[in-house]
Amino acid sequence: MSIEPFTIDIPQAQLDDLSERLHRTRLTAPLPGDDWSTGVPTAYLDELVTYWRDSYDWRAQEAALNAFPQFVTEIDGQRIHFVHVRSAEPDALPLVLTHGWPGSFIEFLDLVGPLTDPVAYGGSAADAFHVVIPSLPGFGFSGPVHQSGWGPAHIGAVWAELMSRLGYDRYGVQGGDVGAAVSPEVARVAPEAVVGVHLNGNIGMPFHELGADELASLTDLERDRLRRIGQFMQDEFGYISIQGTRPATLGAALADSPVGQLAWIVDKLRAWTYPAQTPPEDVIGIDRLLTDVMLYWLTDTSASSAYVGYAQDTAWGEKAPPSGVPTAVIVFAHDVGIRRYAEQDHTIVRWTDVDRGGHFAALEEPELLVDDVREFFRTVR
Repeated sequence: MSIEPFTIDIPQAQLDDLSERLHRTRLTAPLPGDDWSTGVPTAYLDELVTYWRDSYDWRAQEAALNAFPQFVTEIDGQRIHFVHVRSAEPDALPLVLTHGWPGSFIEFLDLVGPLTDPVAYGGSAADAFHVVIPSLPGFGFSGPVHQSGWGPAHIGAVWAELMSRLGYDRYGVQGGDVGAAVSPEVARVAPEAVVGVHLNGNIGMPFHELGADELASLTDLERDRLRRIGQFMQDEFGYISIQGTRPATLGAALADSPVGQLAWIVDKLRAWTYPAQTPPEDVIGIDRLLTDVMLYWLTDTSASSAYVGYAQDTAWGEKAPPSGVPTAVIVFAHDVGIRRYAEQDHTIVRWTDVDRGGHFAALEEPELLVDDVREFFRTVR
């Protein structure tokens, strides 16, 4: 039941080892065209590796991360790492923010100030939150995992226990990607405690073949999203197949090659940030990109994050009964959520479609995400 303060302090020997590996990088020969049609282009990857090796400063990033109060506790035999920042506002509502893959707790750090101290950011004190940002089991400083059974329902129950340990008996939840699967599970296990669920991402993807009448009933926006779902299943589903069936094999490669880890993550950052033609480092910042990669590398959690995120029985596409807890969804331009299908397993009371932004909402459009979170929780506080 104990909660202990946590400070990131990576041994210098690990950083020296990483530096040596980067200096000995062997990049693959470029494939014909050396473009994104076959994955991360070799010339592009070479530029990222050069910056990582010669200019990136982990110690500066480590100090910036340690400016946020961090803690660890053990729940169900697993170490859980989390950021916890309390607002000075007496009526602040606790809010759990859950990341996904290939993300980490650092996705939400730019949201901490506006959420905990809205007045300082031009908002109202009535919109204040106490913020809790856990690292998913198997990810970063909550990893690796040593037991099976870490599907969204189990993680949701662990989050409910974490909030109980922190003394919160009434709170909201927010998440995207894997976090969008976990957050509703917190509401299902603790509906008396969760006042509202806020999600971003691909909420409401149909996992069945649509008949002619159903297709005819779709709006133009829904039809475009359905088309892009089909394109994703054809062109991009491979990473799910690999992580869902061979996470240990993949992990063996990524645990031994920092450049392999970089390429595996940046492939998805480029595909899922918006617009896709813009290099991801221009969307989210190269230091933030590399810090995310560093968390996977330094904690050796490429295998366990893939295992938790994709190899669990309940990790992909399983439907569950609606919790009855009011749920809001914001779908940014890259994502493909469709409300009519989301309503099958969520109690949707608010749905917002946005014509900009990508899958990593907190990194790409933090102000828009904060505004939507504030507006929704005003209705359920």
